[in-house]
Amino acid sequence: MTTRAVLRLLVLAVTALLVSWGPAAHAEDGSIAHAEAADGELRVLVDVPPDADLDLAAATATLDGDDLAASAAPAGAGAVVERIAVLVMDVSNSMDRNGRFTAAKAAATAYLEAVPRDVSVGIVTFNKDVATALEPTTDRDRARSVVEALSLGPQTKLYDGLLTAIEVAGSTGQRSLLVLSDGADTGNQTSLEDVTAAVASTNTLVDVVSLGQRGGRLEQLEDVAEAGGGRVLTANGGNLARTFEEEAEVLADQVLVTAPLPDDFAATEATIEVRIPTADDAVVASAFVPIQEATREDDTTLAAPADLSGWDTPGWLLPVGIAVLAVGALAMAVALVPARQQPLTIAERVSAYVGEQEAPGRTRRDPDQLLDQARSAASGILERNQGLQTTLDTRLGAAGSGFKPAEWLILHVGVVLIAGLLGLLLGGGSIVIGLVFLVLGAALPPLYLRWQAGRRRRAFDAALPDTLQLLSGALAAGLSLAQAVDTVVREGTDPIAGEFKRVLVEHRVGVSLEDAFDGVAARFGSRDFAWVVMAIRIQRQVGGNLGEILTTVGNTIRERHYLRRQVKTLAAEGKLSAILLCSLPPGFALFLAVTNPAYMAPLFQEALGIAMLLGAVLWLSLGVFIMTRMVRMEV
Repeated sequence: MTTRAVLRLLVLAVTALLVSWGPAAHAEDGSIAHAEAADGELRVLVDVPPDADLDLAAATATLDGDDLAASAAPAGAGAVVERIAVLVMDVSNSMDRNGRFTAAKAAATAYLEAVPRDVSVGIVTFNKDVATALEPTTDRDRARSVVEALSLGPQTKLYDGLLTAIEVAGSTGQRSLLVLSDGADTGNQTSLEDVTAAVASTNTLVDVVSLGQRGGRLEQLEDVAEAGGGRVLTANGGNLARTFEEEAEVLADQVLVTAPLPDDFAATEATIEVRIPTADDAVVASAFVPIQEATREDDTTLAAPADLSGWDTPGWLLPVGIAVLAVGALAMAVALVPARQQPLTIAERVSAYVGEQEAPGRTRRDPDQLLDQARSAASGILERNQGLQTTLDTRLGAAGSGFKPAEWLILHVGVVLIAGLLGLLLGGGSIVIGLVFLVLGAALPPLYLRWQAGRRRRAFDAALPDTLQLLSGALAAGLSLAQAVDTVVREGTDPIAGEFKRVLVEHRVGVSLEDAFDGVAARFGSRDFAWVVMAIRIQRQVGGNLGEILTTVGNTIRERHYLRRQVKTLAAEGKLSAILLCSLPPGFALFLAVTNPAYMAPLFQEALGIAMLLGAVLWLSLGVFIMTRMVRMEV
């Protein structure tokens, strides 16, 4: 025998000796899932390792160290202990990515196939609403039909869904929740502390299946599972069905251990140890657990809020209430629109002058005292803030609006309220979306006035050359400037006819024509007409043929308009590109905030998201500034 062979035999001998002297194999660990007392008997449900070769006939148990005359059997045999499992399903729109929703429905169906027949299964779904899709039942066909009918919706009210699932599971028997979620909670009424406290106080087992959560989101799920004595399982669409099947197999492998209780035993908590021999060693489950009394329903922490609420608010009440408030605010705004005054007949004028009715043009008192008070309050605000009143008066005059400043202020407030309510309605009660719509409501009325003023200014500038030609012709015919202006009032078109009528009225009360024309140029912000007024002033001071001057100015303005239209046509493509590029980011963000708030929530809830949002706003603002300067051309 060679030296190498001898050494090999020595190594084998030493290895065998070490193995023979080594310690015995450790017993496999089980866990106590539920313990209850009924009719003088202790009933314990034990979770055992899968595929364990158990000798149930040799099972033993101790209660606070005292031996019990225990017997063991599969948990489904005879269904002595009620077992309830509730599937808590995330049906938010984010589940539609990568086929997760289809995989989730297939996993729920696989769970229903694998779970023992005596286990009552309930289903709770959550998105922007929390719904009890199925009360706990052993009717598997009904459960499968409920799973197939599930549909997606916005938001993820995970914490509210967990509280509802705890209520659905009840307060007796073994209660377990299997939660499936792929996003963070977006509700604002229930906190993580509320959920963990409810789970711990009701002794409900919670296992969570996580789809893609990381960081803080995963830690929140771990807190919930830890409070319920469960665990967090990470999965994806490919292994989701197998994960659910393994959860069902845990219930299928449970063992029910029963034993008579000692006569003097009255505790509600005790240390229970169960030992079930196997072919190798034994499965041991030991824990200090609460012992539930199966003959009564325990009071839970959830019962008090239910009693205090008095009425379970239905999910449709919020949108209906917001819609009613929006309609009321809209009706109030419409009521503030001034009605057009019909011209009085000759008989009405005579009656007015003899005192039989109110004088022409005098506003009749609105019988609605609420509107009167609103107008009075708005007028008082404007009287204390003359700058605001002057600004509103100028903007309303430039836009040609028939509103008074006080009426416009009330209408503006009404639009803001309606926009905020509409945002809450579309966002399902989201405060963020409500604030966004509130800001839009505050910005829309000034933008409308500016748009209306720009429209009237463009119409004024477009008609100005023809108006100057009409003035020049009237002056050439021997009419004075005031008579020529009256000719424009009678033969011209709005808005020039209306503004020139105001010029005549001001001239008749003592204002010079040049000053009245300056008022028109200031209201419209028209530089072209400002040049016309300057030409009239110069002609009045140095003399000359005013008709020829107006003709020359009109031709010059007409040529400038032609050049301006050419430049506008050439720059149209750049302006359209700038508008699309600048409006696409905020428009798409608003669309996502309305359709999938959970996807946008990290931008407003996490520090990194807020920093990214501020950076995006900064760079977008810089881009808007640069692009507007690039496409703006003055003529």
